[in-house]
Amino acid sequence: MAERFHKPARIPNDHFEYHVGGEDPAVTLRRAHESAAALLARARQTTDEGVVDRLLTHTDEHGLDLVAQLWAAAGPHTLPGALWRLYLLRTAVRDDPNGAALAYRTGAAALSTIDPVVAGASEPTGPEQISALADEILRGVFQGDLGSALERASAYCRICAVGWAELADARDPADPEHATALTARAARFDSFGDDLDQAARLERRDQLT
Repeated sequence: MAERFHKPARIPNDHFEYHVGGEDPAVTLRRAHESAAALLARARQTTDEGVVDRLLTHTDEHGLDLVAQLWAAAGPHTLPGALWRLYLLRTAVRDDPNGAALAYRTGAAALSTIDPVVAGASEPTGPEQISALADEILRGVFQGDLGSALERASAYCRICAVGWAELADARDPADPEHATALTARAARFDSFGDDLDQAARLERRDQLT
């Protein structure tokens, strides 16, 4: 999907539109689960910081194509499905840190939940801070507690969902079409938040595979 957004809420949508096909679904899913488990095991067993750094920044250099081919078809409440969503979120932040920071600040200000505490972005939350948060969450998958990383990502998504919805309401009188696009983005973040929350719960029960 082409980028149609303008300041102060420019949001690239194309990363959320991947489709995978052309291969036996059973083979695709088996490969997704095996590759996700192998990658996570390698990252957690290595003492080489460079390995984790390369995993973290792979999509910066090579885009999302390989990650999409491996994991985009996996169910949302699986390890590969969760990893896919985390890479999508980080890439969206890298593409538009200003928009991501705006949505986060707006959502955090509107919420009365502990989600901003769980997500853990530094304040004041600008482009650098939101980029650092995205890196911290994905790095936590490889080096920290996977359940905590998923919980932070889920909280981040809920905050941004509220933020985009608030921005949509503010934009609606002047630009209803833009507001509709922002509302759709809010719904996607809300869905991602639910998926990652469920993945975190499964991980806590040692059932995320």
